[in-house]
Amino acid sequence: MKRWYTYLFAGCCAVALGACTGNFRDLNDDRSGITDKELEADNNGLGYRLGIIQQGVYFNYDYGKGKNWPFQMTQNLSADMFSGYMHDPKPLQGGSHNSDYNLQDGWNSAMWQFTYSYIMPEIYRLEQTAPEQMPAFYAITKILKVLVMHRVTDYYGPVIYTHFGNRGNEYVPDSQEEVYGHFFNDLDEAEEILTAVVQSRGPSEEFGKFDLLLDGSYTSWIRFAASLRMRLAMRVSGVMPERGAAEFRKSLAGPFGVIEANPANAAVSTSGTYMNPLGEINRNWNEAAMNASMESIMGGYGDPRLGKFFEPCKSDLVIPDESGELVTVALKGDFRGIRQGTCFSHNYYAAFSRLAIETTTDAVLMTAAEVWFLRAEAALRGWTDEDAETCYRNGVTMSFAQWQAPGYEKYLASDAMAADYSDPLAPENDIAARCRVSPRWDETASPELKLERIITQKWIAMYPEGCEAWAEQRRTGYPRLFPVRYNHSKGQSIDTETMIRRLPYPATLETSDPDQYAALVKELAGPDDGGTRLWWDTGRNF
Repeated sequence: MKRWYTYLFAGCCAVALGACTGNFRDLNDDRSGITDKELEADNNGLGYRLGIIQQGVYFNYDYGKGKNWPFQMTQNLSADMFSGYMHDPKPLQGGSHNSDYNLQDGWNSAMWQFTYSYIMPEIYRLEQTAPEQMPAFYAITKILKVLVMHRVTDYYGPVIYTHFGNRGNEYVPDSQEEVYGHFFNDLDEAEEILTAVVQSRGPSEEFGKFDLLLDGSYTSWIRFAASLRMRLAMRVSGVMPERGAAEFRKSLAGPFGVIEANPANAAVSTSGTYMNPLGEINRNWNEAAMNASMESIMGGYGDPRLGKFFEPCKSDLVIPDESGELVTVALKGDFRGIRQGTCFSHNYYAAFSRLAIETTTDAVLMTAAEVWFLRAEAALRGWTDEDAETCYRNGVTMSFAQWQAPGYEKYLASDAMAADYSDPLAPENDIAARCRVSPRWDETASPELKLERIITQKWIAMYPEGCEAWAEQRRTGYPRLFPVRYNHSKGQSIDTETMIRRLPYPATLETSDPDQYAALVKELAGPDDGGTRLWWDTGRNF
């Protein structure tokens, strides 16, 4: 971020978190800045609030505090990097921070802070008012609640979900097992309501003027809910395989189907006032570059999508060597990524590959490609009668079509492997490729290798949505990312090879609301650090 923002937010975040989490039971106070007059002028306050929630998934809504930097804190300096997608080329915090597991509370608290300060209060109000006024809007609220909060629980673990705003229960936390059960129930309720609306009066467009994610049709929201159910069903495959299989099959058998083609993809639209915050961070702040794992896998594959995701280096780099003599580092025209955890204190990596993401690029949340890869894994697990290879190929094909990349047939026949990583600035960062699979499907491979192939391609296809990519990498161990070069986690609580598993709760919770903090950690069932596995993170796949 712009340097003064770095220190401003780091300083202010503690104050803001103290105000928010110190009075956690008062978070249902409206802090969105919406006035009653604005709600009346809009002629539908329910839709106005739903618009805020949709923008709040990526926190590019101006809550009177500015834009873009909330997204950098909530996602870009954590999930986008931990997923193996990106890395900040600037030496923030002197070069030691989340990258080398020197976890920054001011960064890691942001997802918790902004969700509970701004988004959950809007959801709470809609849950209280929408059921009678506009049942369909209430149903969409439920879907958005699951969309927003599954990202939060997959960051931290236990969360406040069912008892948010319930003073009588003093915000009792839900364990992750409980909250996933509530997710499925909420999606059930939403689908039932919307299905009844569609059956009674057709796929109404009354939500269209508020819809930032889809096309305004209630049938599209039913398909999205079913696809989201598939994502969550697969997440619990290691801890509740029978429930996961049942939920997955329920989605597949739904009357309106799931997302199968790119026109149905869910993305926060930039056609109105919303701008993609990642584009701002990338283009105007120069604080987003390719991760070394992306260079290794996509570069080794010769993946035609690489040039759609990233830009080749614009010029060579001239820097002084150890003796002070100027030397030229050949970069121009190459795709170069930064290895996580290298603790650099210079700006030379700013010459590495930038993202091809603009402020006008829609912020993708779920694609047809992801759904096809979910179906491939479900078939591999025996949850369905579908053919895993067919679903896998459909996933790759949909991803190529989404990015308008040529040559998917040749790619699917390729036996190319990931490439070793070579850092042209610091050879000590070099590391051999970790990924073991090529793009070509191998029916004779073991289930584990088939899963690695599915998830590696799914990881590529989900770019640049780091939250989901990081969650799936933790769940499966795929793709095989490069470990950090230096591990500066507190007390070595994060294993270098196992990698970071979660983010700690905001530090101010422990002092400002010790009862709340103790209840959350009790449900976590492990130390509140980055090395504790979440409930669904079992460390095994079969």
